[in-house]
Amino acid sequence: MKKILVSSFLVAALAVPMFAGDDTVVEEIIARVNNQIITRADLRRESEQVLDQLKQQDAATADQKFVQRQKDVLRDLIDQQLLVDKGADLGISADAELIKRLDEMRKQMNLASMDDLENEAKKQGVSFEDFKQNMKNQIITQRVISQEVGSHIQITKDEEQKFYDAHKSEMERPEQVRLSEILVPVDAEKDPNATAAQQKAEGIIAELKAGKKFDDVAKAESAGPTAKEQGGDLGYFKRGVLAKQLEDTVFPLKEGEYTEPIRTKQGFVIIKVTEHQQSGVPPLQQIEPKLQEAVYMEKLEPTLRTYLTKLREEAYIDVKPGYIDTAASPNETKPIYTTSADSEHAKSKLKKKKKFGII
Repeated sequence: MKKILVSSFLVAALAVPMFAGDDTVVEEIIARVNNQIITRADLRRESEQVLDQLKQQDAATADQKFVQRQKDVLRDLIDQQLLVDKGADLGISADAELIKRLDEMRKQMNLASMDDLENEAKKQGVSFEDFKQNMKNQIITQRVISQEVGSHIQITKDEEQKFYDAHKSEMERPEQVRLSEILVPVDAEKDPNATAAQQKAEGIIAELKAGKKFDDVAKAESAGPTAKEQGGDLGYFKRGVLAKQLEDTVFPLKEGEYTEPIRTKQGFVIIKVTEHQQSGVPPLQQIEPKLQEAVYMEKLEPTLRTYLTKLREEAYIDVKPGYIDTAASPNETKPIYTTSADSEHAKSKLKKKKKFGII
């Protein structure tokens, strides 16, 4: 388990490009965003990450899709730095959230201390300081987007209905149940007739009938693999996936109902139906939160792009010839090469360059 999580640690470290924060430059600088730089190494790293993500989605079409996505990689790097800078202007701090996320990662990896987490990063060849800075940048950009863009997006009932009507075919779903379990194992040597296990399972049924919550009992009593972290949650199952005997037992149950103890190879299992979805298109009211999220995301992209254009026009951005920012605005501040002493416009831009420490 730890090996998989360490691999995820490495992926997360590469998910956000690293911007140089000091005066040491060991790579070709391809863009300046205010007083920060983007190097060719940043561009290469981000390109590799995009390709990896596309391969995970669909390996067969990844290379073809990458041709289209690659042209926007520099744009995305510039976008992020603009949002990080805006976060600094707004006084947004990510320190507390950063500590929380790192501690959650430590727990997931079953590590005793933050030093152990840092050592795991080193084993993977990842700079822990860079990793923390990247995660901090993610938190800041998310908060800026939420505060400056997302908070201004309004979703009407009419927009929900239109989205629902336009995407009904995508919402078609088969009948399925979401199940949770409490597993009481059988010790073949100490309890060859499974008497003790059966008595314990019947005792658990009594606890549930007395009003105890299923997930609380699962965390305390179940030997199932999802007991401690997920309260016994097993996820969704369509018809035809479960063993017929089990399917015939759980599918007639209503949401919230549970079975009597069922003897299996692992022991006695008590199954609860936490959700029962009927086949067909669900009513709008049933999936309204998901619809709102879908409409929000549909409106967020163009609104965010407008906001980022505004940030570009307020910033100093210099992209090296041969590289293209596909979201560049004609109103951006560009480098000034002039000997005219009477150009007020040039003086204004020169002051802006001094403000950001460019000269």
